[in-house]
Amino acid sequence: MAHENILVVEDERDIQELVRYNLGKEGYTVQCVGTGEEALRAVRSAPPDLVVLDLMLPGLDGLEVCRKLKSEASTGQVPIIMLTAKGEEADIVAGLELGADDYIAKPFSPRVLLARLRAVLRRSTTKLAEPDATVKIHGLVIHPGRHEVLFEGQPVPLTRTEFRVLHFLAGRPGWVFTRYQIADSVHDGDVMVTDRSIDVQIVGLRKKLGEAGRYVETVRGVGYRFKE
Repeated sequence: MAHENILVVEDERDIQELVRYNLGKEGYTVQCVGTGEEALRAVRSAPPDLVVLDLMLPGLDGLEVCRKLKSEASTGQVPIIMLTAKGEEADIVAGLELGADDYIAKPFSPRVLLARLRAVLRRSTTKLAEPDATVKIHGLVIHPGRHEVLFEGQPVPLTRTEFRVLHFLAGRPGWVFTRYQIADSVHDGDVMVTDRSIDVQIVGLRKKLGEAGRYVETVRGVGYRFKE
């Protein structure tokens, strides 16, 4: 059974109770608050293991709560799952760029929330790939020191930018990143990478990876992730 502490920030009482009941049934300790101001006080006083954060809140909205929490050293590592209105792609992108870890569109199934919550908690306790760490996943071996990629033992020739995009995504499997986040992560002084050019890099990367290209997934309206 789980024992993690979950903070639910949601102003609709019925959704609060739905989440509280379903998470509590799985062994999570759940605290519910209804405003952004209460959320900030709660997290700052006793950081939970994860925050489920509705973006549409009275007063201080969810995006501002996310920005504040992620910008502070004491709360920046707390994972956040956003609850968003269906189809609000702009809010999803904004939240991810502020550092949120995942999102769920309303209305949502409690089973989906539990699955996403478990995945985010699992990722938050797994060390991310260091810039020079070798990544091994789905038959791929990505070796930064050698600038080498092998798929099932066979070399895959990539450009420097394609290599950086692959290493960044594969080192964080399951995480969704916007084009801006990917471009920012692979930028260096010699190569100019824009968020628009990331689509081109992804197309080239998938083609060169062959069968392994299917692991680089498109998240419509948001960006890309590497299959977990």
